[in-house]
Amino acid sequence: MRKMLLAALSRVLQGPAAAAGRTASRVMVASRNYADFANEATFEIKQCDLHRLEEGPSTTAVMTREEGLHYYKTMQTIRRMELKSDQLYKQKIIRGFCHLYDGQEACCVGLEAAIKPTDHVITAYRAHGFTYARGVPVREILAELTGRKGGCVKGKGGSMHMYTKNFYGGNGIVGAQVPLGAGIALACKYFGKNEVCLTLYGDGAANQGQIFETYNMAALWKLPCIFICENNRYGMGTSVERAAASTDYYKRGDFIPGLRVDGMDILCVREAAKFAAEFCRAGKGPILMELQTYRYHGHSMSDPGISYRTREEIQEVRSKSDPITLLKDRMVNNNLASIEELKEIDVAVRKEIEEAAQFATTDPEPPLEELGNHIYFNEPPFEVRGPNQWIRYKSVS
Repeated sequence: MRKMLLAALSRVLQGPAAAAGRTASRVMVASRNYADFANEATFEIKQCDLHRLEEGPSTTAVMTREEGLHYYKTMQTIRRMELKSDQLYKQKIIRGFCHLYDGQEACCVGLEAAIKPTDHVITAYRAHGFTYARGVPVREILAELTGRKGGCVKGKGGSMHMYTKNFYGGNGIVGAQVPLGAGIALACKYFGKNEVCLTLYGDGAANQGQIFETYNMAALWKLPCIFICENNRYGMGTSVERAAASTDYYKRGDFIPGLRVDGMDILCVREAAKFAAEFCRAGKGPILMELQTYRYHGHSMSDPGISYRTREEIQEVRSKSDPITLLKDRMVNNNLASIEELKEIDVAVRKEIEEAAQFATTDPEPPLEELGNHIYFNEPPFEVRGPNQWIRYKSVS
């Protein structure tokens, strides 16, 4: 007790000057630590399996500190956004179809890091991550999920139909986006803009006949199309081994070159996508990528996700292959960031998600008279028939 009283008395006698000195020293230490971070680091990454290619992407990848922090924040935002979507769905604030992307964040963020904003992306109905990666704010995504006027498509698209510039959804019909992606690639070639189109589909869609028809046309016309199969090991509740005679999806193009990529490693995805984009821009025609990834949630919110796989399987992937944890460990171990700095990002992301959720639950729903709007992009207003011939809506582009 006597020692404690003497220590307290000493602090009082030292006064505010000593306290200021201690604060200044802490600031200097923090500043020095910040300056000591490396600007970049080089990483060994897993070699891709190749089909009809003599050489593939590099097995080393350089990541700057700035890139790493951006990747980390983007993936963490998508993860938290999907967990918030899960919560809002269970509260019956989000209704209808809803397919979550948590676990697969390295795919959309790695792909986006490898292409230009002027390039094009089209995917299936598990589209929230791609929507955010293409530049749509979280609040607009969550507002779209809740059917509000402030959503990215004014509350009329919902989970499966989100769009922004050079992003074509969000498509609800299994595999139907693949021919559309080839059409976008045809436009890229026709207008001579040296752009590419990323055309994504899942392992469940990979057996669709229209995909093989599209491969054929794309190869004949040498379209700048990167076909990307996100293989998360289950098509709805059916494992790939039970659904496909051959699970080598990167070879499915036959005459189209292919890559099989570790889809849980953002650097593997980025380097492979850079390689594929350069291949297409060089006029060599289409290329196929298989991203081996994993979803933590079920197929959709109506699927608990544990009737066809075990909780232990999911936990094993989380503990050994989580894309965010892998990136975090790389950055900390290579002095690109500190644990404290990444925790600050986590706090900021949680705050952003909570504010976005507040907006998405208080923003008004779109009025009924807007139901017929935005059918066409740039056409004069016209009338649209409603549920019967006496009800008409005005459609404005």
